[in-house]
Amino acid sequence: MGKRILAHSAILGLLALYMLPIAWMLSTALKPDDELFTEQIRWVPNRIAWENYQHALATFPFWLYLRNTLLIAGLSVVGALLSCLPPAYAFARMRWRGRNFWFWVMLSTLMLPPQVTLLPVFLLFRTLGWVDTFLPLIVPAFLGNAFLIFMLRQFFLALPQELIDAARLDGCSEWAILWRLVAPMSKPAVATVALFSFVWAWTDFMNPLIYLNDASKFTLAVGLQYFLGRHGEQWNLLMAAATVVTAPLVLLFLLTQRAYVRGITLTGLKG
Repeated sequence: MGKRILAHSAILGLLALYMLPIAWMLSTALKPDDELFTEQIRWVPNRIAWENYQHALATFPFWLYLRNTLLIAGLSVVGALLSCLPPAYAFARMRWRGRNFWFWVMLSTLMLPPQVTLLPVFLLFRTLGWVDTFLPLIVPAFLGNAFLIFMLRQFFLALPQELIDAARLDGCSEWAILWRLVAPMSKPAVATVALFSFVWAWTDFMNPLIYLNDASKFTLAVGLQYFLGRHGEQWNLLMAAATVVTAPLVLLFLLTQRAYVRGITLTGLKG
């Protein structure tokens, strides 16, 4: 009993530590200008300035950046699912020569930091004329992701082999087995892949900063940095803008947390 109380206390302590920056962001976003800098830390302002959110959204083109971000994130999710499900199924349930070798080759790409491939990839996209377009942010999602493929493969290995063999005896092709049988049975893993892809695209700052030059094509991550550069001294408005940008991710996680936890657990990535 004592160990359980100690463990729970440690978890709550870590939770409080992680929630501290979020709590400070929410507190600062609701403070009027005259309460930003005080001698004592004040978590609850004397007057809640809800107008900070209105002023923050009016200061930079939030809705334009939101549309750009949703477009990139939505297509990235579609691309990740279309490009990761087939190879994951091939590595997990199909027998072909060199399968293990190519699986380890794919996993080895995880050891390459993105900084290594940044310059050659940029030169490639510049040669294709894709700089200052959304294509460098969307097309790579349709070319597969080693981590997502590995995660889906681990989930597919846990599915009953008898069902797949029965589908083959009924004359189903491997493509039909994947999309009509395996994919519907793998909803937790598919939801986890979609969540990861959406969060990565939503929070991506480096790639939009590199490839986008036109301010009308900025994403929320770049737009928030642009806001900081122009209105960095208005910390309450900056925190209000950051809250609005962060809120959709928090809401998305709350809506999909059950499928996310189940997907992580069943793929064996929890430990």
